[in-house]
Amino acid sequence: MTKLIGSLTSPFVRKVRIVAAEKHIDYEFIIDVPWEATTHVPDFNPLGKVPVWVMEDGRAIYDSRVIVEYLDHISPVHPLIPREVRPCLAVKRCEALADGIIDAAALVFMERKRPATQQSPEWIARQINKVNRGLAALATDLSKNDWCAEGAYTLADIAVGCALGYLDLRYSDEIDWRRAHPGLSELFDRLMERPNFKNTVPVV
Repeated sequence: MTKLIGSLTSPFVRKVRIVAAEKHIDYEFIIDVPWEATTHVPDFNPLGKVPVWVMEDGRAIYDSRVIVEYLDHISPVHPLIPREVRPCLAVKRCEALADGIIDAAALVFMERKRPATQQSPEWIARQINKVNRGLAALATDLSKNDWCAEGAYTLADIAVGCALGYLDLRYSDEIDWRRAHPGLSELFDRLMERPNFKNTVPVV
């Protein structure tokens, strides 16, 4: 059986878990935290990052964007990435923006784990600004629409939902994205009504 290697808090792992569930693809979920000394993640991904998707023949696929595109192609159930160029571009652009928000937020989280004397307030502020600009761009793109791209539930919505969920996990007292962007808040509430989002809420 294919395997997914990842942690319970990674929004990128969550994205893969949701896509696999939407596509009705079975796999074994192996929990492995790459920051721990006992991790085996580098045995599968030389970059030491999750998620990693290990196919039945032992070959490993990474990162999340590559994995979810692969999953969408191998199962005809509920297509999440349009095949036409322009609609596909709209979905992947939104995914890239959501992933970038996660990357910036994760950098701040890791920076704050360093001793206070070694932290860079300028670096932290720069990343937080990226998060806020990214959220504003997502909100503008969403506007009054129900979904992020192409008027239907796609990978774009999954990626955005995972990004917003990560901000709730790590920055609920600092980044009030719900008040700043009511449209994103409504989208997130709609997503959380879906079983595949409910079943993958990050666990600390």
